[in-house]
Amino acid sequence: MKNLESHLAQYALYHRDNRNIRTHLFGVPLIVFSVILMTYVPLFELNAVSITMSGLLIGLVSVYYLYLSLKLGVLMVILLSLGYVLAMFIYTQFVSLDITTGIFYLSGVGVFVLGWVIQFIGHYYEGKKPAFVDDLIGLLIGPLFVLVEILFKFGLMKKLEERIIARAGPYRN
Repeated sequence: MKNLESHLAQYALYHRDNRNIRTHLFGVPLIVFSVILMTYVPLFELNAVSITMSGLLIGLVSVYYLYLSLKLGVLMVILLSLGYVLAMFIYTQFVSLDITTGIFYLSGVGVFVLGWVIQFIGHYYEGKKPAFVDDLIGLLIGPLFVLVEILFKFGLMKKLEERIIARAGPYRN
């Protein structure tokens, strides 16, 4: 199994254009949130807590992120949990206002489409297909890539950034 640096360097090969990276800063979080919305399907109750498909998915991907990096994994767990809490709040509002949950799920589809439109605009600038086309794990690495790119912009994790640039090449404008 690849390590964190290998995954990020492989993903970075498809993301060297700064315009593409900037679109990912918006598109990827929208896609992740839309998946949380679209999978916020209550499955069963456990000790008065509603267990949802999105909660289970977040649990699974969180284990993977924590395996790759404890520090980044914890940040991802926090971010995914915030997305989950927001989805839960929105879902609860729909139910309390007696609005059909179909509209809730359709809003998730709308956010999903918007996120992908933004992504494909970025890949137009990049001149390359998305990384997941060649390796489906790119769908899980994308959110982690966005997180580290934000950390890099704040001057954090410089050694990791230098190693990724050495493997994937410099950023382009």
